[in-house]
Amino acid sequence: MLGLGSFAFATPWVLSALLVLPVLWWLLRVTPPAPRLVRFPAIRLLRDLVAREETPARTPWWLLLLRLIIAALVILALSGPLLNPRAALPGSGPLVLVVDNGWAAARDWPSRRRAMEEVVGQAERQSRQVIVLATAPPAAGDKIAASAPLPPVEARRLIQALEPHPWPTNRAAALEAVRTLRPNGTLHSVWLADGVGDRYARDLASALQRLGSVEVLDDSAARPPHLLLPPAPEGTALVTRLVRADPSRPEPVTVRLGAADGRLLTRETVAFDAGQASRELRLDVPVELRNEAASLRIEGETTAGATVLLDERWRRRPVGLVSGRPAGENQPLLSDLHYLDRALAPYNEVRRGAIGDLMKRELAVLILSDVGALSGEEAQAIEAWVKKGGLLLRFAGPRLAQNADQLVPVRLRLGDRTLGGALSWSEPAKLQPFGEKSPFYGLKVPDDVLVQRQVLAEPSVDLADRTWARLADGTPLVTSEKRGAGWIVLVHTTASPDWSNLSLSGLFVEMLRRLAGLSEGVAGAASAATLEPLEVLDGYGRLIPPPPTAFPIPGDAFKPEAIGPRHPPGFYGTEEARRALNLTAGLTKIEPLGPLPAGVAVEGYAQRGEVALKPGLLGIAMALTILDLLIALALRGLLGRWARPRRAGAAAAALLLAMAFPYGTARADDMHNTKVTAETYLAHVRTGDANVDEVARAGLDGLVEVLNRRTAVEAAGTQGVDVEVDELAFYPLLYWPVTPNARPLSDHARSRINEYLKNGGTILFDTRDQATALGPGSGQGGLALQRLAQGLDIPPLAPVPPDHVLTKAFYLMQDFPGRTAGGDVWVEAREGRANDGVSPVLIGSNDYAAAWAVDGRGQPRFAVAPGGERQREMAFRFGVNLVMYALTGNYKADQVHVPAILERLGQ
Repeated sequence: MLGLGSFAFATPWVLSALLVLPVLWWLLRVTPPAPRLVRFPAIRLLRDLVAREETPARTPWWLLLLRLIIAALVILALSGPLLNPRAALPGSGPLVLVVDNGWAAARDWPSRRRAMEEVVGQAERQSRQVIVLATAPPAAGDKIAASAPLPPVEARRLIQALEPHPWPTNRAAALEAVRTLRPNGTLHSVWLADGVGDRYARDLASALQRLGSVEVLDDSAARPPHLLLPPAPEGTALVTRLVRADPSRPEPVTVRLGAADGRLLTRETVAFDAGQASRELRLDVPVELRNEAASLRIEGETTAGATVLLDERWRRRPVGLVSGRPAGENQPLLSDLHYLDRALAPYNEVRRGAIGDLMKRELAVLILSDVGALSGEEAQAIEAWVKKGGLLLRFAGPRLAQNADQLVPVRLRLGDRTLGGALSWSEPAKLQPFGEKSPFYGLKVPDDVLVQRQVLAEPSVDLADRTWARLADGTPLVTSEKRGAGWIVLVHTTASPDWSNLSLSGLFVEMLRRLAGLSEGVAGAASAATLEPLEVLDGYGRLIPPPPTAFPIPGDAFKPEAIGPRHPPGFYGTEEARRALNLTAGLTKIEPLGPLPAGVAVEGYAQRGEVALKPGLLGIAMALTILDLLIALALRGLLGRWARPRRAGAAAAALLLAMAFPYGTARADDMHNTKVTAETYLAHVRTGDANVDEVARAGLDGLVEVLNRRTAVEAAGTQGVDVEVDELAFYPLLYWPVTPNARPLSDHARSRINEYLKNGGTILFDTRDQATALGPGSGQGGLALQRLAQGLDIPPLAPVPPDHVLTKAFYLMQDFPGRTAGGDVWVEAREGRANDGVSPVLIGSNDYAAAWAVDGRGQPRFAVAPGGERQREMAFRFGVNLVMYALTGNYKADQVHVPAILERLGQ
């Protein structure tokens, strides 16, 4: 290598080719360019019959200079020029390249790979062999071992195949591999560290130092590694903890909560102060979003340690509560539902009601507290629901003791066992520790939990297998039975303190949490079941299909300690019952690399500074070669007629004009979109009937004027939209007048409208025929609406009930007239949780736009009948309620507004 200060040549002998440039100049100079083609009449040959002395044309000097520059650039590039070259590697033996490729190394793997290639390039310039040692266990499960001394070319292929793994390094095994090295000559070692320290880091550096000089590359000062621990549910929130290796400086860290399809659910930033090694972060998300959560990640850090996968254990499950006691008995502190609600509400969505009402909604767990015999219809519905994956949890009591049905896991004796009775014990019974096959295994049983009364199970051959909890004398307290994909579980005492003080203990809460985790196919009791790998994390924290080296995990070994090449972190189990295995469930703290032995040089990846100029020089030479080719074609006249300046200019102008028109259109569209998103606009659907569309526009103009005058809504105006081409998401409410000749929508329009309704939009269909008393499709306009709405995702509809939010969104009203009166308004029969409970579709028939329509002077355009101006006022009030309903949702349905509404009603 030839060094010239901060500049050097890796292969300086190639520079001798520069001596050939004068010869190249002479050859190019005497070689004339190809003759040009000139079009002329044949008669001109007669004028050139006289022979004249001709001299050959020569290559232009500037073209010669361009070609010599190209040749010089190629020669310089092949000589391997380097900017800020590093000194030669010390030592005489092979280069030892130690690479940390565990989870922490994935933070900036491309920069580590560039550093490896740079070091191997240095060894190649000195004709030295390379030994590669990766410190993370290989994916194939082989033992960690150093490679044989390799030529730099083969070593480069090996490091290009290296990837970070989602498990920790094993520096103890790497240390043993270093101790087995028997080099020829003095080695130089380069250790690419991941910034994470352990008890073997210093020993590994000392072992390398005994073989020769050591250089450590560590970027943890600029990019410290972080750990994200699995969150703990606290009420409606998820509380997680972030841990970092270097607490010396302040640092902000952002955490993202994402869904399985990649959608961002929420993101929060926590600020580390100097000296803080860990911080707690609370993520408050609605129940619906939390139940969609699939992963928690540190933003900008692609490692398995910065990724937490979430399964059913982190979701708030809907739980239904039913009590067999009369309503008068359910007083606070004496009610069985009170204790169940207090134990379940922080971790689940609790719903109360009758069995029939609860079964109509989505449930994960149904709890029946002292409910006796069920009706045949109720029993069939519950059993079918259990077989689909639900969990039926029953608590005993006087009614169940006397009226047991078939939905219990074991046969029960008639009556109950009580303290002092015929089947009794002399003193209240305590609980045994939970067995390994019980889902309660690992929970500590308090000494003060006592049972005074219970229902007894009939002895049977399989009673022991169905028992999850026992009293001290061995009698079952909790029994279970698997039915289909779900479970039936019976607690043989009450959910209130009547028969036991279990409901007053913290054990009661933990038992209910684990039972809720069994619902919907989440395996909690089958500890011996084998869990197949479904998706696993790669070294960059991305979910990928399991490789052939990933093996199933026995249920009793499903612990963080199992993580490694055979069991990488990821999802295991079945598609219906996924279990997340997270690296940070067991790895809860990290520490910096720490002090290394004296004489070990430590620097960052960005400090190496050596820049190879060969790629840049070759790129410039290629660009100049293309330019030379174009010049040569132009001189030969081979570029065609478009090479002529005038025609080339005309073609360029035509291209610019063609590009300008779509740009102008796009700019106009952008201006329109900006206008309608900056303020609130009401929109009507253009039907193609000019008279109907004009009435709809005038009607919405009148409604906008009333809204601005009477309410806090600041509406900017109205817009007409074409559902085939216009963006609908800008408008919270669409007024759609239905014409008798309305045609079915195209597939494209149907998909756009369905997307609009699904994402929170609201449409008022006005059939304008005053004939929806028997249903939204009973009149002539209704028949047209049926044709128009075919294929739309319209939910089941029902007339507006008396207590609907639409009756009190702004004005208190029960009738909704328009230009005519008498027709019903139909809304979604069952208010969903989406769109804040707002019905996506409303159907009326009273020609509302005609009642709202005003002319340029603000005067009504159409008469209303039969109520006159009072009816028009009520029509405007309905319009105000409709807009407020679409904009604000169903907040007026909250109980907090009931006193104010009753006061306004004079009650």
